[in-house]
Amino acid sequence: MESIQVGDLARKMNLKPGEVIGKLMKMGEMVTITKAIDADTATLLASEYNCEVKVISLYDETQIQEEESTVEDVIKRPPVVTIMGHVDHGKTKLLDTIRSANVIDTEAGAITQHIGAYQVSIPAGKITFLDTPGHEAFTAMRARGAAVTDLVILVVAADDGVKKQTEEAITHAREAKVPIIVAVNKIDLPAADVEKVKKELSQYGLSSEDWGGDTVFCEISAKQNIGVDHLLEMILLQADLLDLKADPTVRAIGRVVEAKIDPGKGPVATVLVQKGTLREGDPYVVGVFSGRVRAMFDDLGRRVKEAGPATPVEITGIDGVPEAGDPFQAVEDEKYGREVAQKRQHYKQITDAASRSAPTLTDLKSWVDAQEVKEVKVIIKADVQGSVEAIRDGLMKLTAEDVSVRVIQGSTGAITENDVNLASASEALIVGFQVRATPRATELAEQQRVDIKYYSIIYDVITDVRQAMEGLLEPDRVEEVVGRAEIREVFKISRIGNVGGCMVLTGKIRRNDSMRVIRDNVVIHTGSLKALKRHKDDAMEVNEGFECGISFDNYNDIQIGDQVEGFEIKEVARKLS
Repeated sequence: MESIQVGDLARKMNLKPGEVIGKLMKMGEMVTITKAIDADTATLLASEYNCEVKVISLYDETQIQEEESTVEDVIKRPPVVTIMGHVDHGKTKLLDTIRSANVIDTEAGAITQHIGAYQVSIPAGKITFLDTPGHEAFTAMRARGAAVTDLVILVVAADDGVKKQTEEAITHAREAKVPIIVAVNKIDLPAADVEKVKKELSQYGLSSEDWGGDTVFCEISAKQNIGVDHLLEMILLQADLLDLKADPTVRAIGRVVEAKIDPGKGPVATVLVQKGTLREGDPYVVGVFSGRVRAMFDDLGRRVKEAGPATPVEITGIDGVPEAGDPFQAVEDEKYGREVAQKRQHYKQITDAASRSAPTLTDLKSWVDAQEVKEVKVIIKADVQGSVEAIRDGLMKLTAEDVSVRVIQGSTGAITENDVNLASASEALIVGFQVRATPRATELAEQQRVDIKYYSIIYDVITDVRQAMEGLLEPDRVEEVVGRAEIREVFKISRIGNVGGCMVLTGKIRRNDSMRVIRDNVVIHTGSLKALKRHKDDAMEVNEGFECGISFDNYNDIQIGDQVEGFEIKEVARKLS
């Protein structure tokens, strides 16, 4: 993997650990048998012994043998369809119309927060839908949706056209090498312009069939339920062309779509079964955790006994919260599942330990330099793992030159006393997304003056942290010219010095502003005024078109024809780009 213990490397290369340690010491690496080294060092060492190194992932290192499928057992399975598109173009409303249920009202701010996985049955067959969030903070979640999908529906509003996230969705679908069906939504609106949408999408290589291309375009109105049945027919037609098949007789294999801690059920995960059938009571390994299916629920919250290929279900009985996108695999027995999970946790600890290596002198210098960079520290607590990732990704993009954001910890579940203690010790802000603090934690936060902020829309989290960071930025100092005057006469007055008789040409000359004396377009003096007079009276300011008398602090070398420029320095709050 990305890192390996010296003892394990020696065993893989069939060498004595002492010999490997000696070789590494000659290379300048002071190691012990349990010390983890990175893949580059291991590759360099292996080349000395004519060995090749192949870097693999944690799950490749601990592979679980799949059951063999026979041709007779393979049957047709429902397509997995991901609905993508720009924020507020009607993705959830379309899914809502298809399901004839109401998800959108439960979503904060009518923006989909987590991936919802749903299965609908229509007379022609079943279709599984993944509803990916549309806001840009959710790029990682949208990419994950594309990784498990067979088909992408790209929703574009007929009155809005192609936007930034529409482009992102096209990129994700192309990278996942899945066909795209374009659903032009909101055709019932007066401002709808379908031809404009077709023209814009043709620039991204999506040309409609009536334009001579090969992309299926469906004109729909999710709100008025226009053209939705035709869209479903096209999905099933496309699925037939893809010839999607799976063996339901083998042990289940799938992916985690979402995971969270439920107050009543403990850790739960939404799993999309990709192959085989998952049954209640099945032992399994998911990511670095293991468990047994205590109960399974479908997308409507009904308890089910089994789930076949392309079926999304929520499962309980995990001994931790896996990350969204982790592989899921049912195993023969619980004991074997626990062994695999423990092995994966052990390897993960090694990888994590290697990434937290001891600092070098160079690191120390950059650390000292980094102290001059102001930092906003954040602890994220959310209801589901996908939201933690989305908030973390959104915040990491905010880093500027002299102010940065650091996510100290991100996890699921309620805000506890441990979180408050950590925030207090590291002077961090706690962000609670769709979760609340325990009464003890709230009390402790008040005592230790730890700031806990609660949110239900991720965009608001990022906006607030951006504003906090902008508050730490040093303001820009901007010079603003207030007025200009020309010296028309110079009067020599004893005990006072030279006084310039001036005409104000533009703006105004003010007594308390800074002044420049300019001769032949060259600044020869910058300073302040000793006196500003209008006739014989002291004046605070003299406006354009009036005459005045000016004398400077500690400067007398003024001549007829010199320009006097009054200016002030303003501090302007800096913004993060």
